[in-house]
Amino acid sequence: MIPLPTLYYFLCYAWNRLPEPAVLQASEAAQFHRPLGLLAQVLLHGTRRLLRNGLPRTFQPQEAELTSLRGRIELAPSLGRGLLERGRAICTFDELSPDSPLHRLLAQTLGALASAADLPLTLRREVSQVRQRFPASFTAAPTVPPTTATFRELRRQRLGSQAAFLLHVCELVWQTALPEPTARGRNRFSDFRRDEALMARLFEQFTRNFFRREQRRYRVYAETIAWQAAGQSEDLALLPTMLTDTTLEAPDRKIILDTKYYAAALRSRYDRQRLIAPHLYQLYAYLQNQRPAPGQALEGILLYPAATQAVDLRYTLGGHPVRVVTLNLHQPWDGIAADLLSLIA
Repeated sequence: MIPLPTLYYFLCYAWNRLPEPAVLQASEAAQFHRPLGLLAQVLLHGTRRLLRNGLPRTFQPQEAELTSLRGRIELAPSLGRGLLERGRAICTFDELSPDSPLHRLLAQTLGALASAADLPLTLRREVSQVRQRFPASFTAAPTVPPTTATFRELRRQRLGSQAAFLLHVCELVWQTALPEPTARGRNRFSDFRRDEALMARLFEQFTRNFFRREQRRYRVYAETIAWQAAGQSEDLALLPTMLTDTTLEAPDRKIILDTKYYAAALRSRYDRQRLIAPHLYQLYAYLQNQRPAPGQALEGILLYPAATQAVDLRYTLGGHPVRVVTLNLHQPWDGIAADLLSLIA
């Protein structure tokens, strides 16, 4: 299980936000044992900063019955209610307001955390106090929790780095909230570190964004590799897409780095330890279908978290260096960062 300080670095890099020492210090002082406490602390820190600077105001659509014209007249409802004869009309207009879907989501998420039995009482009180600093209209209890569509719509907005990070935290809180069967209106929260699909996405995004931020030699991106294949166009269209987790490219060197969030890099087969075949086949296919630039060395790396044993294996496959290696996530962050950078040194 990933330690919570390391998990915080995971989330920050995965969501393009540098870690803040204040959050780490607060989390370590509280000695949380589950990710929910960490998420609550992160949300508290970000929301306090947002409120301290004043909730950003954005233009929000409004509709009101007015005696003077403003914005656009809604003719159908105005005529239907006989308002025009009385010198009134229903108008729609945009008005600067701190009310926004994101701010309401923050208030709603804080409300859910304030009643979460999994959190220490002192932290729940802090969450409740911060929630009360929102306008009263924000804290009115919504009838339904946010849905996938809610978050999809918010992601379409051009949010700043801090706002986007808070949106990710809220989404993760609601993703891990389950209905409590014994108490109506309450939620229990699962430890999302046990969700292998979610952690695999975070591990991939964390690794790619770490290299984007922490080194300057390589261009870092996720690359779609074209099959070196011939055939009818309709047949070629059926070939699966080859998309790398992370490609690091410099004029003289290109690295295909594939992350695999598995409990072990080796599996027992016929009483012997073996590499996981599909992972190696996938990386081999990526390397064989590459066409590196002249003078550019090509190599591959399979990266696993070190859960049960440390592994560092080196091969030459199809003429290209390949390394299968584990990353110790239970060491201090400085060691994790140094180990990652040593992979591409």
